Parts: sequence; structure tokens; C-alpha cells
Amino acid sequence: MKYYLFKTDPDTYSIDDLQKDRVTRWDGVHNYQAINVIKSMQIRDLVFIYHSQSDKAIVGLAKVISAPYENKDDSRYSWVVDVEFVKKYDRTVTLSEIKNFVARQNVEFLLVKNPRLSCMPVPDQILSFLLDKLK
Repeated sequence: MKYYLFKTDPDTYSIDDLQKDRVTRWDGVHNYQAINVIKSMQIRDLVFIYHSQSDKAIVGLAKVISAPYENKDDSRYSWVVDVEFVKKYDRTVTLSEIKNFVARQNVEFLLVKNPRLSCMPVPDQILSFLLDKLK
């Protein structure tokens, strides 16, 4: 099982929307690097939901419940996975906390290195930090 991070604008689709819907198709991914991340996912992988724009924080957790598949409904090349709501965190982890950890530990994380990327794997060193913070 691997962990990933999906960025979303909460005005477009928030953790509250996912909690209400319970299951959704995670779409709108067109960047080839992000598509390759989607294509590498497997059923039961976990996904941190990160609110971009206003919150700039990890706010919840979802689980991948389908194999990746091409989104034929989109006119642009796109791949998707179906995800299921797992939890909304009482305590979030902000971008500034993540940046501070990355700088102190001298580790790389695409959220800091390539902030425009919408889907990314979570490296083990970052995962330990996040899971500790989100307890």
C-alpha cells in the first residue's frame, strides 16, 4: 500500500463534498506527470486530500477503490481513479509546516518542489511526519 496526495480547490470539490458523496471519480488531471502518478495507483492505496488555494493544508484521507482507467468523458487525455472517503482530519497539516519539515530534514517532496502538480506520491520520510502530525 502506498500513499499519495491529491490537490483540490475546496471551492470546486472539497473534503466535505467527498464526505457527502462517499465515493467519487477523481478527474480533471491532464498533466502527464500527474497522469503517470494516477496510472501507478492500486486499489487500497491511500490518498491525502490537500485543499489548495485558501486552506493550503492536508484536510482528509481517501482510499483508491478502482484500478486507474482512461477518462473517455474528457475531451483531453486524462486518467482517473475512483476514491472513497475515509476521514476528515480534526487537525490539519499546513503547507508551511510541510515546508519547514522539508527544509529541516533536507528531503524532497513534490508539493514543495513542484507546487503546481495535482497528484503526487508521498515519500516515506514525509509520510512518517504527516501520520505523526495527523494522529
